[in-house]
Amino acid sequence: MLCHSRPFSVFPCSSQLLTGSGRKIRIPFTLAKSLVIIFMEGAEGIELQITAADDAEANSRNDASSIDNKTQPPKLTHYKWWLRVTCYILFLLSGQSAATLLGRVYYDKGGNSKWMATFVQSAGFPILLPLLLFFPSSINSNTATNPISASFANKPEAPRLSTLTFLYVGFGALLTGDNLMYSYGLLYLPVSTYSLLCATQLAFNALFSFFLNSQKLSPFVLNSITLLTASASLLAVNADSENPAGISRRKYVIGFLCTLGASATYSLYLSLVQLSFEKVIRKETFSAVLKMQIYPSFVATCGCVVGLFASTEWESLEDEMRGYKEGKVSYLMTLIWTAITWQISSVGLLGLIFEVSSLFSNVISTLALPLVPILAVVFLHDKMNGVKVMAMLLAIWGFLSYIYQHYLDDAKSKTVLTSENEVTGAQ
Repeated sequence: MLCHSRPFSVFPCSSQLLTGSGRKIRIPFTLAKSLVIIFMEGAEGIELQITAADDAEANSRNDASSIDNKTQPPKLTHYKWWLRVTCYILFLLSGQSAATLLGRVYYDKGGNSKWMATFVQSAGFPILLPLLLFFPSSINSNTATNPISASFANKPEAPRLSTLTFLYVGFGALLTGDNLMYSYGLLYLPVSTYSLLCATQLAFNALFSFFLNSQKLSPFVLNSITLLTASASLLAVNADSENPAGISRRKYVIGFLCTLGASATYSLYLSLVQLSFEKVIRKETFSAVLKMQIYPSFVATCGCVVGLFASTEWESLEDEMRGYKEGKVSYLMTLIWTAITWQISSVGLLGLIFEVSSLFSNVISTLALPLVPILAVVFLHDKMNGVKVMAMLLAIWGFLSYIYQHYLDDAKSKTVLTSENEVTGAQ
């Protein structure tokens, strides 16, 4: 009765099998049910075994690929890193040197617009926009060896949009004033004098880093500040003997003070950027560094456009182009290549920030300052008297002193990091 009361049961009350002789054998219900269960369990087991085999094969492939990555020669990876760093250094040095010389060529050949010379220093930022698409927001490659980057990695929360907007606008306005002062300095000073004065950026950077970034003023840094101050003082004393043709003493002093002010402003900018990464942005990805270059440059470019129209210099640009000594095409190419070389310099700067550190990139950027006077003598026929040579030697001495101190700091930080890793591994 119980059997007939469940007509939709999967299992019948009894089953029949045919033997080899064709006879039918009646099998009890419980035995048939057990055979079916055994068959289903066997099928599931086979399926599980197949799935496990597939997983094992996939894992073995992943293990093989990881083994291939691990077995890549460490020297090859090291050489690739040095190749990238070398390329970035060349970009930075060549771009900065060429942009400075082209800026002087613009004035020598008939250009006179300070706002146009300021505009091209930041207007080439769209060249960097494709880099935002090709490089993801990944953590800096030296996170494991850079304590600041490691602290960024531990604090991934993003700042508010209003805070970032305030930073970008503020830095853009600061860059506008800084680039304008550089334009005045390059207009009223010979390139060699201008570049040697720009070397005081190291001294200002040390002072601002002391107050804003808690950097200690070691004896080597103090020696660097003293030497660079002496170099600038020699150039100030030499003012009477090297006034360029058509430049009065008053304009020379204006160019001198503007160049010093621009060096101090740019050092302040670098210290504030470093402080912003540590306290506000709290991450050092390539995209974050790119944005810190692109957005302030956009604001600075807009500020230059406003200044160009407010000063009415835009009205004389057509006459300036016509009166350019080398022709209209040369006028346009000088401005275009000035903008491009400044952005090549920016690519090198950003690459060094991402591959090494912002401090290293700043030090390498100042390496071009002693090179530009030599290039100016060769290509622009600047005069190099004994006072300038002495000022350049003092600047180089101060630069080497500054470099050596950061070499000592880097070696000390690596030693501390290695000892901390050994203690952590022992635990």
